[in-house]
Amino acid sequence: MKSAGKRFERPLVRGFVHEPDGAPRGAIALFHGASGNCGGKLLIAAAEAFRAAGVLAFRGDLPFRQNRPSGPPRPNSQKDRDGIQRAAEELRRLTGEARLCLGGQSYGARQCTMVAAEDSGRASGLLLLSYPLHPPGRPEKPRTEHFPALRTPALFVHGSRDPFGSLEEMRAALPLVAARTKLIPVTGGGHSLPESIARTLPEWLSEIMKF
Repeated sequence: MKSAGKRFERPLVRGFVHEPDGAPRGAIALFHGASGNCGGKLLIAAAEAFRAAGVLAFRGDLPFRQNRPSGPPRPNSQKDRDGIQRAAEELRRLTGEARLCLGGQSYGARQCTMVAAEDSGRASGLLLLSYPLHPPGRPEKPRTEHFPALRTPALFVHGSRDPFGSLEEMRAALPLVAARTKLIPVTGGGHSLPESIARTLPEWLSEIMKF
């Protein structure tokens, strides 16, 4: 069944591959938030939307979730970034495709931006769902220190009621990114975005990254 995806596992990489009909026009790796896993409804819907658009999609469990079924990641997240980098390498090996996007939800989104800031060659684009700009109620603790090192086009999809950062705070942060950016506001959305946005993600992402 296409919506289930094909199970895929390598060292530091575990998840499901959604293969399009025919040769893929690109590839995308999607990762979950701090309290979830790759079986989240939004990630499944997003992977299916990209598959239908001709893009090979991987939705993966980050290493912290591979180690334990519940609980938040530990403060030192280098192993999670190593897992994202390894997934990118595996997708390129599988597809021979240079057009690779890294994407994620909340914590997964932040880790993808940090991977891209460390090495701009890791991805051709970023899909960032509910990027956690700061802890809820703590705007003095911004999570944007690496934004000036980002050289990768980035699409931010953000709810108007997200406690991890308002739309105004997001608009103020985007000029820090040294690459093309686009913000898609989701009216009424909180930190958990509705599944219904998934079908439009390939179109939105194509506006900044040509698949």
